[in-house]
Amino acid sequence: MKRGFTVLAVCALITLGYFTASKWAIRHRTLTFEDVLRADRPVTIDVAVRRDREMESIAEMIELPVAILSHGNTVKNTEYSFLTNLFASRGYLVVSIQHDLASDDPMVTRTGEEYVGRRMQYNRGISNIMFAVDELKKVYPNADYKHLTLIGHSNGGDISMYFAKLHPDLVKKVVTLDNLRVPFLTDGKVKILSFRSRDPVFKADPGVVPDDEICEKAGIKVVRTEFQHNELSDRGSDRVKTAIQAQVHKFLDDEEGPSPIPLLSAADPTQFGVTTAAEAKN
Repeated sequence: MKRGFTVLAVCALITLGYFTASKWAIRHRTLTFEDVLRADRPVTIDVAVRRDREMESIAEMIELPVAILSHGNTVKNTEYSFLTNLFASRGYLVVSIQHDLASDDPMVTRTGEEYVGRRMQYNRGISNIMFAVDELKKVYPNADYKHLTLIGHSNGGDISMYFAKLHPDLVKKVVTLDNLRVPFLTDGKVKILSFRSRDPVFKADPGVVPDDEICEKAGIKVVRTEFQHNELSDRGSDRVKTAIQAQVHKFLDDEEGPSPIPLLSAADPTQFGVTTAAEAKN
């Protein structure tokens, strides 16, 4: 009986939530956990979740899909709200992890070494993701941690791709914003969407982005933009962010079906200097 009243109450709140403006419909909270196995290293995350979906999961009515966002070098984990809000609006539990600490050694490039010497940062990022997931299971037990969607910009995109390479059984989709070092997975088991900048300084290493034929066979969608590498975050213009949102919406629609309640607009990406790899050949 008690459970029945709980479900009815949640349903009533959900109905009310459907008529709430988008800026109120998504709840953000900051959580910090300490990893005792790494000298009490603090792992801070920003969690974004649609309020009605969160209440449904609390009532054990649904299991929330989970998206993990990894930031770029020198960019904060909270500087991707245009993406975290998009995924949250579609019903995801979105987890943005702060990988770098002020006490960490600066990231350097070692030409000629594997991933230009950045494997240490990738391994640290993977440890952060695994630790954050374990802790989140206690806070959000009704979420799907076995089919993750990974999102990452620049170095965070490389962390995401490297995680998917090591743990393909835990990853369903990867969305990268100009990752430069870790080659894409090409077996077709993980769905990949990647945005590429047109930047005179930031260039992908040879072999990172597959050619068009391999992308087509593996179902990889490469989106070539006119934007600069450092614009692919909240620091970019509204034009940049809207174009990326449109392509992400389309990618998710193709994989999951249209979102029943899209809270963010999905403008035509062709208005914003964005083409897919397939379109670029025509």
